[in-house]
Amino acid sequence: MVQLIVGSKGEGKTKRLLDKANSEVKNILGSICYLDKNTKHMYELNNKIRLICVPDFSITNVDEFIGFVCGIISQDHDLEQMYFDSFLDISCLKDQDITGALRKIAGVSEQFSVDFIISISKDEAEIPEEFRTMIAAVE
Repeated sequence: MVQLIVGSKGEGKTKRLLDKANSEVKNILGSICYLDKNTKHMYELNNKIRLICVPDFSITNVDEFIGFVCGIISQDHDLEQMYFDSFLDISCLKDQDITGALRKIAGVSEQFSVDFIISISKDEAEIPEEFRTMIAAVE
C-alpha cells in the first residue's frame, strides 16, 4: 500500500507523518523505517523506529533513491512500513514529475509487502490523477 499525505509547505504534513508512525509502531509486529532530509525530528519518533537521514548517503537522483529504498528492504525482512518525509527533497524530485517514482514505489510495495506513507509538498490538484486515490484523508 502507498499512502500520500499532501499539502503545501507548513500545513502540518510532518506532524501527521510523525503521529502516524508513532501510533503504528505499537500495532505492528515488524519494523518501521522513517526517511527524512535531516535528524531534526529524532526525538519526536519512538525509539523503535529507525530514522535515516537520506542526504548522509549522497543520493543524487531518483533512481539512486529507489535503489537505496530497495537496499533497506533487502536487509530487513521484518520491515512493514516506510515513511518518507520531504519526499520531493529526499528523492531528488523537486520540480520534476513524480509519476515514474510513485509507480516504482507502488511496485516495490506490492512485491515486498511494505507499506509506504509519503509526505509530498504539493496540493492535491498537483498530484497525478492515477495516484489521487492514494491520498490520505485529513484526520
